[in-house]
Amino acid sequence: MGDPCESSPAADDDQASGNEVKERCWDQREALPGEPRCVICGRYGEYICDETDDDICSLECKKTLLFQLEKSRPSPVQPPMVKLPATDECHYVQDGNNKPRPQCLTNYQTELLRKKLEIFVRGDLIPEPILSFGSCDLPQKLMLNLEAAGYEMPTPVQMQAIPTAMIGQSILVSAETGSGKTGSFLVPTLSHCIKTKNNPQKPLAMILTPTRELCIQVEEQAKLLGKGLPFKTALVVGGDPMAAQVYRIKQGVSMIVGTPGRLIDLLTKHDIELHSISILVLDEVDCMVEKGFYEQVMQIFRALSQPQVLMYSATLSKQVEKVASSLVRDITYISVGKPNRPNEAVKQIMIWVESKKKKQKLFDILTSKQHFKPPVVVFVGSRLGANLLSEAITIATGIKALSIHGEKPMKERRDILRSFLVGEVNVVVATGVLGRGVDLLSVRQVIVFDIPNSIKEYVHQIGRASRMGESGTAIVFVNDENKKLFPELVEILKSSGAAIPRELSNSRYVLSSFSTGKIQKKRKHVF
Repeated sequence: MGDPCESSPAADDDQASGNEVKERCWDQREALPGEPRCVICGRYGEYICDETDDDICSLECKKTLLFQLEKSRPSPVQPPMVKLPATDECHYVQDGNNKPRPQCLTNYQTELLRKKLEIFVRGDLIPEPILSFGSCDLPQKLMLNLEAAGYEMPTPVQMQAIPTAMIGQSILVSAETGSGKTGSFLVPTLSHCIKTKNNPQKPLAMILTPTRELCIQVEEQAKLLGKGLPFKTALVVGGDPMAAQVYRIKQGVSMIVGTPGRLIDLLTKHDIELHSISILVLDEVDCMVEKGFYEQVMQIFRALSQPQVLMYSATLSKQVEKVASSLVRDITYISVGKPNRPNEAVKQIMIWVESKKKKQKLFDILTSKQHFKPPVVVFVGSRLGANLLSEAITIATGIKALSIHGEKPMKERRDILRSFLVGEVNVVVATGVLGRGVDLLSVRQVIVFDIPNSIKEYVHQIGRASRMGESGTAIVFVNDENKKLFPELVEILKSSGAAIPRELSNSRYVLSSFSTGKIQKKRKHVF
């Protein structure tokens, strides 16, 4: 066959300078405006396939292209793939409802990819995963903003959730902390808002999260991706003047990002029209359902006109699935990785420490050159505990530490987070407000001073030590005060390959659970 690819002039220049032909599409960059696009994944079509004259980005996509052509040929035992006019990226096939949908992968390739990336799906109409953002028919400016923001290629959850949301499906998504869930709902939501004719401008999308910090982060990311586009947002959270929030909405916005409580206040005290909203996003939906937000969420949902609902969390339960089914009749379930399990990139170090000795153990870690790896988040169980412990750390170690919790004014919390993220403060002592969704980009170490009351909160908290699969460490203090969680803690530590303290493994609370069969040998995947 000769050379695997016939290079374009740009490829010849690359090879002349010593660069090899790209092996995988993952190695290729996104296409710039006016450049050729790979017919398989939509990335920069740097080469021309010698057998078809199609633009391709790598050897991997050439193999995929040739495999698709072979599979599409009629055979006695397999009917030919139904083709509609091809785009520059994908061809089209008929789905089960006789509607055209783009297909960049064969069924076999789709199954193989999902298996490799641990993507599990359940539902009636589920599109193939995308291999690049260029496969989604996104507005060109949004594509450029994604590239500028560092979205080089979709993460596994984005590969499946974005195309599913973009065909109008309501979804319930479970994926690890730091896996790119925010981008997976912002991309289709922004695309919808930008493409929808909206004059005068009324809110088209609403995103609910359980904490102010997470709302702020989501809105900032939305504004970054919507820069230079006809797209405005309104932040609706407690701690900021409501009058200013109402004024901004009435001036015209595409998206509202808020906490349930403040949105209920806004609905009951002001004449805000929400019937135009067609997408509702519930981030950290398990927290919404299980921590007193359920009635508020339902009240907001009833004020909308049957929107598409996108629900996300790192941990799910049967209760959450039941609520999701009650909100939406035909829902698609997507799970990436191992549900309700800690991020595998986080190394768990469980230390048995009696309550009276926990402070000194923490000081020892923070003053050790070997073990202290700033910036560090220390999780505690109470607001008072956060204040007292941050002061004690500063006095005992000389390391500047500040506390964050729900009782602090919004401006102070913002300033503390900013100081922490830019490196002015090395240690933040926090309650659960930082355990959910907040993107602590540079954090690779967390210390769980007080283990939370539920194993799901524990999973969220230690997940702060990793983002996008980068390795991190979670140091966890445990003693008999946490006895109710012993069986689940042992199960999680075993499944993660982490060392189990002798006091924990030999505890009568663990042994009795084994003897009564309370611990399952292996949890089945919820999807």
